Amino acid sequence: METNGQANGLKSKKKENGDAKDNLWSSILEEVQNQGNTKLPSNKNVLVLGDNETGKTTLVAKLQGVEDPKKGSALEYAYIDVRDEYRDDQTRLSVWVLDGDPGHTNLLKFALSEETFPHTLVLLTVAMTTPWGILDQLQSWASVLGDHIDKLDLTPEQRLQSKKQQVQKWQRYTEPGDELEPTASSPMKRSSRNLSDDLENGDDDDSPLPEAVLTTNLGLDIVVVATKTDYMSTLEKEHDYRDEHFDFMQQWIRRFCLQYGAALFYSSAKEDKNCDLLYKYLTHRIYGLPFRTPALIVEKDAVLIPAGWDSMKKISILYENMQSCKPDDYYRDVIVQPVIRKSGANREAEVQAEDEQAFLQRQLAALQAGAPAPRADSPLRATQRATAQLDGAKIGMGPGTPGNEGVLANFFNSLLYKKSGSPAGRGEASPAAAAARSDAAAELDRLTRTKPRPAAPPPPLDLNSSSEC
Repeated sequence: METNGQANGLKSKKKENGDAKDNLWSSILEEVQNQGNTKLPSNKNVLVLGDNETGKTTLVAKLQGVEDPKKGSALEYAYIDVRDEYRDDQTRLSVWVLDGDPGHTNLLKFALSEETFPHTLVLLTVAMTTPWGILDQLQSWASVLGDHIDKLDLTPEQRLQSKKQQVQKWQRYTEPGDELEPTASSPMKRSSRNLSDDLENGDDDDSPLPEAVLTTNLGLDIVVVATKTDYMSTLEKEHDYRDEHFDFMQQWIRRFCLQYGAALFYSSAKEDKNCDLLYKYLTHRIYGLPFRTPALIVEKDAVLIPAGWDSMKKISILYENMQSCKPDDYYRDVIVQPVIRKSGANREAEVQAEDEQAFLQRQLAALQAGAPAPRADSPLRATQRATAQLDGAKIGMGPGTPGNEGVLANFFNSLLYKKSGSPAGRGEASPAAAAARSDAAAELDRLTRTKPRPAAPPPPLDLNSSSEC
């Protein structure tokens, strides 16, 4: 009886194993069939945040494949055509670009709402043209984003689920090419294509996160993009930046990315660095399309770090090149903003004009003393040139004319006392000033009456007279 029971047990186990194999193959075939029939979703969004002049519009145009970007204002909308060659399917990825002016942050509600929250990826942009502001800008925009998410009407279950997905995505990152390689801990690693399905099915991984990772979990995919990296050569030439400065900057940016579970891309639209890879990475994170590029950290202006790859241990490798600074130094103490010189700093000093009354008083004293006026006093030279012209016209003011110096003296004296507030009082001329003006008027009247005599006409020619032979 026992032998028959054991035989029946073995048969039942073999049947169960056969059924399990059949179920396994059935599930695999069903999964392949479902993947073949699944269309790319059309409700996915990318939200681009960053200060003005960080290249947001140019970056989006590069992702679109547009050569001539057109900048809008406030909250811009665009879309990126996405094509899945594997499924022979295509869709449009919506892109919202928020203006860098803090006054426009109230427009975030139109780009990131309760409905779009589970389907949104955020790009945080900074520019290498202003490296001293990179860390402050990242922290500022992350704070704006966090405050907006806190105001959304999401249930506690929705918030918890979104944060759990970010943890799982980080933990399940695998190096490109390792998806199908068996290991002792995981006989069959998940591929990037079915990773999103696992997350939706609620598969959990209770292993703890590495040090400093996702300490601020917003429940969203985040990608930090450092634009305009072609300017790093200018920083070296004009501002004496060295490798340790760039390493110091990079380690701070990477530590920020660890905190928010973000990926990092150094890009240059001008030199077309990492733009195509950024497009492929976005489609990988949003649609589950393949992304087979490993982390790139050798070229300082083309860094690429997928979310889930980095760690504090890997970041510490950069510390070896820091000689004049320490990793925990205050960012702006090492990456110092240069002093902006004012455009008028090199202008000539402004010459203060001499007071009119003081100038005239000095000229009067010089005339009364009979001394020639100094050559440096251009107004007097102009007066002397005018006097010389009068002399040339022979109006009675020649050098030998008696009283010439007196007339000029009276003229300057009248200028001194013609203004209100003169020594004789406001609105009333002094007797000396009145006498001076009277003398000047009389002299001018005499000059006017004295008209130059016309030249004698030549004697008429006598046409009838003839010379004797």
